[in-house]
Amino acid sequence: MKPQQIYEELKLLAEKLEIEVKEQNFRTTGIKVKSGLCLVRGRRMFVMNKHNNIRKKVAVLAECLREFDHDQEFVVPAIRELLSKG
Repeated sequence: MKPQQIYEELKLLAEKLEIEVKEQNFRTTGIKVKSGLCLVRGRRMFVMNKHNNIRKKVAVLAECLREFDHDQEFVVPAIRELLSKG
């Protein structure tokens, strides 16, 4: 799979796990900010730096999703393999 396809599949899995993925411009914050999971009004949200390259986006989101139980969700085999590494 191409990196963009992998990223889209990871976002679909996040959605199934009730995690909203948003891409934001961190350059305008004026402080050093990293992509990551947060809780906003009781809802899980993963905020991604939109300026990260696609491989970094895949790595960061996959690292987050490894922490969640996704055994009950359909996951494309390539994504399941990616999540099992780590």
